[in-house]
Amino acid sequence: MTKADIVDRIAEGTGLTKLETEAVVDGFVITVMEALEAGQSIELRGFGSFRVRERAARMARNPQTDEPIEVPRQFVPAFKASREFRRVVNEARLAAERAAEASEKP
Repeated sequence: MTKADIVDRIAEGTGLTKLETEAVVDGFVITVMEALEAGQSIELRGFGSFRVRERAARMARNPQTDEPIEVPRQFVPAFKASREFRRVVNEARLAAERAAEASEKP
């Protein structure tokens, strides 16, 4: 699913125009990015949380030359789905698998 698909679905469900919906989606993304840049975390109950995680420095290797390369420590955005979100996705995928198996049987 792309950003355009998300905008289309939200616009259909809310009655907002696609232009208004795209502005809201863009605003959400920008707000999340700015909060994480500032070192804040974001928690959306029933959906999940966005946090900044630190990755330690490590040694890697160049696959072409087999030369060791030092990868510096990094701060990366991370998303963790809520328990409810994980449950809903799991149940939906299991139901879809069961339906697919049932339709394959004669």
